[in-house]
Amino acid sequence: MSVQPKLVRFKQNVLSKYQIYNSIFMTLPFDAITKTGVLLPLFHETCKKGFKNGDNPTTIVDTFFKKYQARRTTKSQINLLFKFIQYIERQVVLFDAIEDAAFSIVNNMDGIGTLRSLKESASSENKLEELQHYLEEFKVRIVLTAHPTQFYPGTVLGIITDLTEAIKQNDLDTISVLFAQLGKTPFFKHKKPTPYDEAVSLIWYLENVFYDSFGKIYDYIQQNIFDNKNIQNEIINIGFWPGGDRDGNPFVMPETTLKVAQRLKQTILKNYYRDLRSLKRKLTFKGVEERINYLEEKLYKSSINLRSKEAIKLEEFISELNAIKAVIIKEHQSLYLTELNSLINKVHLFGFYCATLDIRQDSRIHHTVFSNMVDALIKSGSDLFPKDYNALSEKEQIKILSFLKGDVDVSLFKDELVVNTLNTINVVKSIQDSNGERGSNRYIISNNQTALNVMQLYAMLKLVAFKDNLTVDIVPLFETISDLENAHLVMEELYSNTIYKAHLKQRQNKQTIMLGFSDGTKDGGYLMANWAIFKAKEALTKVSRKYNIGAVFFDGRGGPPARGGGKTHQFYASLGPTIEDKEVQLTIQGQTISSNFGTLESSQYNLEQLISSGISNRIGNNSTAMSSDDKLVMNNLAEISYQAYKDFKKHAMFIPYLERMSTLKYYAKTNIGSRPSKRGKSDDLVFSDLRAIPFVGSWSMLKQNVPGFFGVGTALKIYEDKGEFKKVEQLYHNSIFFKTLLENSMMSLTKSFFDLTRYMSEDKEFGDFWKIIYNEYLLTKRLLLKVTGYKELMENEPSGKASIEVRESIVLPLLTIQQYALKKIQELEKAEVKDKEQIKIFEKIVTRSLFGNINASRNSA
Repeated sequence: MSVQPKLVRFKQNVLSKYQIYNSIFMTLPFDAITKTGVLLPLFHETCKKGFKNGDNPTTIVDTFFKKYQARRTTKSQINLLFKFIQYIERQVVLFDAIEDAAFSIVNNMDGIGTLRSLKESASSENKLEELQHYLEEFKVRIVLTAHPTQFYPGTVLGIITDLTEAIKQNDLDTISVLFAQLGKTPFFKHKKPTPYDEAVSLIWYLENVFYDSFGKIYDYIQQNIFDNKNIQNEIINIGFWPGGDRDGNPFVMPETTLKVAQRLKQTILKNYYRDLRSLKRKLTFKGVEERINYLEEKLYKSSINLRSKEAIKLEEFISELNAIKAVIIKEHQSLYLTELNSLINKVHLFGFYCATLDIRQDSRIHHTVFSNMVDALIKSGSDLFPKDYNALSEKEQIKILSFLKGDVDVSLFKDELVVNTLNTINVVKSIQDSNGERGSNRYIISNNQTALNVMQLYAMLKLVAFKDNLTVDIVPLFETISDLENAHLVMEELYSNTIYKAHLKQRQNKQTIMLGFSDGTKDGGYLMANWAIFKAKEALTKVSRKYNIGAVFFDGRGGPPARGGGKTHQFYASLGPTIEDKEVQLTIQGQTISSNFGTLESSQYNLEQLISSGISNRIGNNSTAMSSDDKLVMNNLAEISYQAYKDFKKHAMFIPYLERMSTLKYYAKTNIGSRPSKRGKSDDLVFSDLRAIPFVGSWSMLKQNVPGFFGVGTALKIYEDKGEFKKVEQLYHNSIFFKTLLENSMMSLTKSFFDLTRYMSEDKEFGDFWKIIYNEYLLTKRLLLKVTGYKELMENEPSGKASIEVRESIVLPLLTIQQYALKKIQELEKAEVKDKEQIKIFEKIVTRSLFGNINASRNSA
């Protein structure tokens, strides 16, 4: 039977179903919902026609009330706008659930990029042994981060899960009940979650999605690629930041980290217990049943009380499972061996730690802590450090830190920051003792600028808890353009240090290096950030190979292209031989977790795409290294766009525009995350203090998406003006990396809608600034279509574009209401006598409208 095109499958299984189920939602037996459901399509149509005619949001809202609801009081009008917001939020949930339910139909689960496709192509080319060899050392690590860009509370996520299942079954009765539940379930969080709350929210995905999808992928590889042989390499593993990431989050305490680690262990033990209960019904054989009963009892007691003396050890659990396996093979004709192997594989993948809890802190905090610690030790009479230590040069300090031996008693210190930092190190040791080394064995230094930053942490880890057996990998994170350019020099200084090199030898001669896409883009613009990271990886690979160190690159990626997201797996297929690629590591956060990994099908599909992209070039012997000519063009484009972006940031209206015309200051009021929305404590907006998520998200709310395209058009035009545009076209056709960059930028352009804010062009203060952005958008769009040869944006991905168009259409009234409220606030703020109550009401509208807009975008921040 022929398979229909992806766009047709999307229209039949997503779009049509949405239209049907949305009409059912309108018939819910709630008076408010029925009235809102009747009026919303009229408002939607008014928005569409209004923007087409060049009307501003205020005119559109006023026109709607004049035409359809003329008798409403001002208060009643505001109430209706709130009801529209609530209704649209639930429409977005419905569309999410329908798209999730249709995932395996719309996407080809055995198509290009899947493990089955990879295995079949390797077999047909007689490269199965080569594939096996590569899988014995290749790893993919996804790291769930504590940066929430997901506005759904846990209760709503539960409804989406149930709704997705009901839609799959076309179970109208259940769907109707869930709609009713959805109508009465609040979306708004009245208080910020604690870091532990954030951790519990993400552990839900570990327990209900990743546990099964990781297991299925590993089982498939073992059974179909390795012919049921044991594989030492786990291939896929998972990292975890909530409760461990204290960069800019003063609410993450040592006890938080410990509590999260305990919850992770408890979660995995419960999952093993459930699997064992299921196996118990099958393994009813002599010599097996007793052992299963024994393990079941031990796991149950261990999951209830982790500190119990009777708690089962990982070694004993593995040993018992293998003993049961031997009996089944020898005495019971290997009955249910596949099911038992599946559990053994999961234990291999998750151990007793479930996910590796990473610790992260800013280098500047470490420096302050270290200086205060040294001062306090010298004051106490300790001879660990020379009295003039803090006055010494960096090189002299590094020399002292390299050979430092001794103990530091945390109780000596009174400074809260020092105590918390040093106690965190003790907690890491404690987690390793309880959950195994991989429970917590990475410490990331954000804003890493020097070798001293690394050696300060190295010394603290040894002095406080680890002495001569440091079982922690120190991971420097390079973020700004200048730090990325200097990264290889920092690492060479560390590799040249005999003591640090000896530490790396104990860690299998591997050095993990993290590179930050989010702050890189905020600092240097879209093209330069991605190119600077590419060049940094090349330089770091070269210097690491020089010292026989295997560099492992850990990418700090967000959801949208502006933060390193978009078609992520294509980047890993495009790196070429000059960049170390035995491991793929990247952060996954907020919306990207729920949209790309939120269901078993989507999780399995996207994980397989990552695995496949990481090894397809090796198996295919495709050299994707850029030629020197292409590199020159890429470098020039990046430099030109960087200058354009820097000039844009220096514009006198840049900060005021974000502050007064966008939703930036409202992000902190949404209560979706425990972390403050900016680093500094100043009331004034300082660009360097601004976090990447609200920065990128604010442009997204304006439907301008500046960080995903600004400077690209300017750079391309230079080549067009010089008559050398063919060089850019050649780069596009030769380089998957550049091609992916441009296609991701197209996604940012597709999600832009300048008619929404066209009224700003007439603003006396910000009109010219708006025009700068709009002209760059038009220029970038024109030249991207020219270089790709497309007639329209995202022409190569019609189903993805269709999904974006539906989502953008759903939230059009929401965006209109948000801009209407922002305009009202601006007018009220300028009034001689400020109506604080009215300002408060419109501020609430802006904040509430953030929820649906962000959720609908799925990768907006």
